[in-house]
Amino acid sequence: MKALNILLYEFKHFSRSKAKVIAYVLFVIASVYGLYNGFELQNKQEETIRIIEQKKNKEIAEILSFYDKGKKGPEDQPWIDITTPSSTLSSLPTYIIKKPLPTLPLGMGQAEQYGFYKMVTTWSSVYDNDMVEELANPERLANGNIDFSFIVIFLLPILLFILTYNIYGLECDLNFDKLIAIQTGNKPKWIAARLAFYMLLLIGTVSAVILFVASKNNAFESNATSIVSLILLSLLYIFIWTLVFYFIILNSKSSSAIAFKMIGVWLIFCVLIPGTVHQIASLKYPANYMTDYLDSNRKDAYEVYQLPLDTLSAKLKIIYPELANTKHGKDSIVDEDIVSNSVSGIINEMNKKAITKIELQNDSKNKFITSSYWYNPISMIQNKWNSITGSDYFAYKTYRNNVQKSIDKKLELLVFDCWNKKTVDKSTFENYSKILK
Repeated sequence: MKALNILLYEFKHFSRSKAKVIAYVLFVIASVYGLYNGFELQNKQEETIRIIEQKKNKEIAEILSFYDKGKKGPEDQPWIDITTPSSTLSSLPTYIIKKPLPTLPLGMGQAEQYGFYKMVTTWSSVYDNDMVEELANPERLANGNIDFSFIVIFLLPILLFILTYNIYGLECDLNFDKLIAIQTGNKPKWIAARLAFYMLLLIGTVSAVILFVASKNNAFESNATSIVSLILLSLLYIFIWTLVFYFIILNSKSSSAIAFKMIGVWLIFCVLIPGTVHQIASLKYPANYMTDYLDSNRKDAYEVYQLPLDTLSAKLKIIYPELANTKHGKDSIVDEDIVSNSVSGIINEMNKKAITKIELQNDSKNKFITSSYWYNPISMIQNKWNSITGSDYFAYKTYRNNVQKSIDKKLELLVFDCWNKKTVDKSTFENYSKILK
């Protein structure tokens, strides 16, 4: 009952403190604003995906109508011949989409910076302009965009500091600290009980927000594990900060000492250490401006176009060994149109080799940051949070891999059907659509 009485006492103390109530209300308002940004991004992505699907279905229906009418393509585009693999696969709209998870409003991560849909052509790559580099969360904050995860990870500790810095410190300032031991009989438990009120208040607030988003986005069935993970992660995070502040209060003798220590710990773990790790990572692994990739798309690509047909044919057979068994592969004479329509397969292979170097450098940088987690827990929490909401670096790496698989599949269909001198009919087109769906 003593603990319950202390909790009730702290509730009265909190409700009578205008500064603490205002700080808490501002935190709630900031959380609502963060959620608003998250829902706005989610709605924008879902609307864009809906429009893409409509456009795709319309274009496919139009192409199917050409087969039904015996046409080879639009009358105003006589160069298109949908009976050939090159024209058909160029005309077939192929999109790879990263659908937003129901938890996206709770942590946008890199979702504002990376592309979430890609129209795949036979000349696409995973580092085209529509699949851009990320910006850090603090840079988004400077642009006026904050998300709920940023509020919880970086601003919640400040709120906890405001709510708790005068616990026991006020009594020390007024020289009442000795009476606490007499009245309560146990100072550490008295401090812990008062801190528990604010810990439960923040856990309840954050959990309520997470459950609200889960309810609104119907995430309990499809993403129940993610919701539970976010609640447990936030609970653990709040508990750790409460525990740190508990030991600070227990070993301090004034409100000012408590305040300086609390804000000092926050600056060290939320600003100094993450900033230092980021700076070291940037120096050790400088920003990659994709020079390897650009060289492959410019200089090396131009050189490929200048190569003799026999050389191009040989390169294609190295990339696709089974070409030797195709109709054209068995011919003694190289067909210029067939080889020319297949050159994008060579460019794709060059792009993949250049991109592998970029990804290896990115992986090294991520491994370095991961290795810092034991002394850089804030970055660990932030990356784990973004991972749960499907908006971290690795989620978009998986998305890029899916785009590359689609590019490879489309090129494989193009090259082999060209070399097999295949005539594309309606049935073949429907098969293409099914494979590349």
